[in-house]
Amino acid sequence: MPEGLEGLRIYQLAEELADAVWDEVLRWSPFPRDTLGQQLVDAADSVGGNIAEGYGRYHYRDNRQFQYYARGSLFETRHWLRRAHKRALLSNDRFTELAARVEALAPQLNAYIRTLGRKSKSSSTKTQSPEET
Repeated sequence: MPEGLEGLRIYQLAEELADAVWDEVLRWSPFPRDTLGQQLVDAADSVGGNIAEGYGRYHYRDNRQFQYYARGSLFETRHWLRRAHKRALLSNDRFTELAARVEALAPQLNAYIRTLGRKSKSSSTKTQSPEET
């Protein structure tokens, strides 16, 4: 079983979402791929990127801030998925599948943020090492 960052379920889900989005956008024709597709890929990649950056921070409070950024990127991903669906770049089935990945990750990310908030309050003067999460 992976340890550290790679062992975090939210990080695994974020990677799976980003890879699924990438695989989808690669199939698009150049104009949609280079406009909306680029935005969608950037947003989806940013979810995991922010989870990773926060995890590597020294203080719980810093980690939590980056998880808020990850949540914002997740909402942005949802937005671009809706735009792609509306513009007929995603079939109903593919949209439903990708949107379900977003919806599955959101409550787990929120729970992680709450956990970091509790850890931050209980150790306001203590710091964390990445291995403590």
